[in-house]
Amino acid sequence: MRTCVEGGAELTATEGNLEAELIDVLRARVLESMPSAQVPACMEFVRQYYHWVPAEDLADRSEGDLYGAAISHWTAARRRGPGQSKVRVYNPDAERDGWHSPHTVIEIVCDDMPFIVDSVTMELSRQGHPIELLIHPVIRVRRDHRGELIGLLEPGALGSDAIAESAIHAEVTREPDRDKLAALLVAIERVLGQVRAVVQDWEMMRERARTLARELAAGPPPVDRAELDEARAFLGWLSDDHFTFLGYREYELVCDSDHAVLSAYPGSGLGILRGHAASPHTELRSQALELARAPHLLVLTKANSRSTVHRPGYLDYIGMKRFGQDRQVTGERRFLGLYTTAAYKASPREVPLLRGKVAAVMARAGFPPDSHDAKALTDILVSFPRDTLFQIEVDDLFETAIGVLGLGERQRVRLFVRRDQLDRFISCLLCLPRDRFNTENRERAGAILAEAFGGSLVDWSLQLSESVIVRVNYIVHCPDGVPGDYDVGEIEERIVEATRAWTDDLRAAMNDEHGEEQGLLLY
Repeated sequence: MRTCVEGGAELTATEGNLEAELIDVLRARVLESMPSAQVPACMEFVRQYYHWVPAEDLADRSEGDLYGAAISHWTAARRRGPGQSKVRVYNPDAERDGWHSPHTVIEIVCDDMPFIVDSVTMELSRQGHPIELLIHPVIRVRRDHRGELIGLLEPGALGSDAIAESAIHAEVTREPDRDKLAALLVAIERVLGQVRAVVQDWEMMRERARTLARELAAGPPPVDRAELDEARAFLGWLSDDHFTFLGYREYELVCDSDHAVLSAYPGSGLGILRGHAASPHTELRSQALELARAPHLLVLTKANSRSTVHRPGYLDYIGMKRFGQDRQVTGERRFLGLYTTAAYKASPREVPLLRGKVAAVMARAGFPPDSHDAKALTDILVSFPRDTLFQIEVDDLFETAIGVLGLGERQRVRLFVRRDQLDRFISCLLCLPRDRFNTENRERAGAILAEAFGGSLVDWSLQLSESVIVRVNYIVHCPDGVPGDYDVGEIEERIVEATRAWTDDLRAAMNDEHGEEQGLLLY
């Protein structure tokens, strides 16, 4: 049981009686304090505002402060224009605001939309503001033609003219700097605008993928038939709830003897790429130009920025090239977004493009279908990091998968490296003996990789199985491009030494002194 204290009085709050006691007291204050015309709607607002908040989140807060927070949000919600997002970022002061909080408070009233809470909390984290409290009722309201709130519906009540609105109250570590509060307000408004653009344009972006698939059938570009069929199937697979479309834009490739430029088509942007491009003309050099001109239909990679909508991963980049009558590349249609959970759970043998890579590696390996090696190689391919599997070429996939297979259950350190097509990051698969894997060794290996490749940031993910080998996937982001003179063997040896335990040296010394058979027995 917890208590909320107001002066000398105690207000009991537990999971079972929170609404019955705390909310009823707050509604009684509404009845006493608010103009009679506002009372019915305001009482319902307060009830829904706190209804789903865990009791422990409201412990040790006074009745006056709980009332003040709800009424402040009610005041913001009373008038709102169609599609308007109202945001306030402030440090509540008892004299000015009628209530107090030791935290900085963010109040939002806007149309309820997918991704909104995730996107706002992501932005708060990105700005370095840990969240102390989050309240998020979705309230169905009626408004008149001026946007004035004229009524609230009870949860589950029907009303064709009702609007579902999000009321988000977030409290973060107190920020005293006014300039930083203003910057946080701007950042949240920007994210809300991006969420709205994505939600409004999502169906158009999905339909664009389907349209491009139909175009490939009607006017096939000059690529291999098998590649064309897989590209069509892949676009259809994306639009079947396997990709969260966040942005789309079309580009023209303009080349002359000296350089090449990728220029955004005005007005072609959707979602987060709506409006004018921040950099409408991008000059392509070396690897980027080679990739743009290559006679392959799709470009699958990662964008060099994280998503501000839905989840904070690096955006997935899917580009489909456009060809001219001379069979040369003339432009690109580009989607930005995130593969969905369903995409990551699907077997690679069922996903367009991936199924061809898996089949090509298995055919090149040539193992009898029912053999141990065939089953082990299949397991390696199926468990391969999905993002890497979308991007990797068959030759690189074969080399890495066969290398992991050859490692078997031998407790050795192995490092496999793959460059990004645009030289922006390098993907590293590190195999470590299970008894060497711990947080300290993972961080040591990451630091070595960052130094070796000039990386500014290292992301990692982990693959654990019943094997004695642990696979750690590192993505090293290289702001100055991936260096061309690295030595994988030398980097691997540095990781071997950095993750080596004294017991490894003991075993090696015993083997040297007494021979492997006797040494292992002594060990």
